[in-house]
Amino acid sequence: MTMMQSRRGLYTTKFSRRLRQFLVQPDSSARRRIRLFSCTLLLFIILLSVYRIGLKRTKTDLDLLSSSSSSSRNGYTVVINTWKRYHLLKRTVAHYASCRRVDAIHVVWSEKEFPSDSLTADIIKLVNSNYFQASQKPPKFVFDINMKDNLNNRFKPIKNLTNDAIFSIDDDIIIPCHTLEFGFRVWQSAPDAMVGFVPRTHWLIKDQKNGVEYYNYGGWWSVWWSGTYSMVLSKAAFFHKKYLDLYTNKMHFSIREYVSRERNCEDIAMSLLVSNATGASPIWVKGKIHEIGSSGISSLNGHNKRRIKCLNRFLSFYDTIPLISTNFKAVDSLGEWFW
Repeated sequence: MTMMQSRRGLYTTKFSRRLRQFLVQPDSSARRRIRLFSCTLLLFIILLSVYRIGLKRTKTDLDLLSSSSSSSRNGYTVVINTWKRYHLLKRTVAHYASCRRVDAIHVVWSEKEFPSDSLTADIIKLVNSNYFQASQKPPKFVFDINMKDNLNNRFKPIKNLTNDAIFSIDDDIIIPCHTLEFGFRVWQSAPDAMVGFVPRTHWLIKDQKNGVEYYNYGGWWSVWWSGTYSMVLSKAAFFHKKYLDLYTNKMHFSIREYVSRERNCEDIAMSLLVSNATGASPIWVKGKIHEIGSSGISSLNGHNKRRIKCLNRFLSFYDTIPLISTNFKAVDSLGEWFW
């Protein structure tokens, strides 16, 4: 055994010596390839180590942020705006019931007929069977009944909320739970801001024919092209519950009348209200959005013209332009290699 061990040691020493000579000597394409591979492997290991450290640090920072928040900011209420799409409503409620820290789900109901007993029973069953299992109980489910069909209904104050945060969502929009959790934590860091997943922008235009100035409204492609935004839409956004009262009771009544009459632009009205109250820009959270319904009013001809008209009409009720453009974007580094 001793002789065998000594022979193995001798072979190992010779192999190591020859390998060093092989790597050090120049003029060999094989050696160059091995060196290049070694450098690439070393760089990959370094990047992987840095990434893992970043994951741990980011998770720790977010956990500290969550634990330092007041009890009224440890959860949120999902407010779903719906209209005669019961199959979508069931799917949406079931999804958000499964997300962490959803304290309650309110459905804004503006139809003439009350929700049927079967629909109510189906939804409550979905909530009870799909809720986040780490929670001790399922989120509270409520139909907020309105006697008239009015887009302003989605921003009516809600009594007896136990948390400050509202997550406003349309009945055909699904935000993955992990993305929603990140968005909520961003809101926790800036609870007065509007934090959302659907950015929009505006800019000043001067009509060359008559010299009249007005503000243009830009959708996603305008945001992508310019790299800036000034609004996030309430079809998928967090905001403080106090803005429900401001919208319903303090905002200029002509704006609410316009929304009621035109059946459009309540989201622009809320963006203006929050920006005017904070004097700051909203926060766009990068994340996947799944639209599970058919095309809505945004796909109709003339939609953008109506939005431009809304924006300029609403701005006329403010002393200054409350919207503030920004290029800031909140990105979850846990899901990004390069950000």
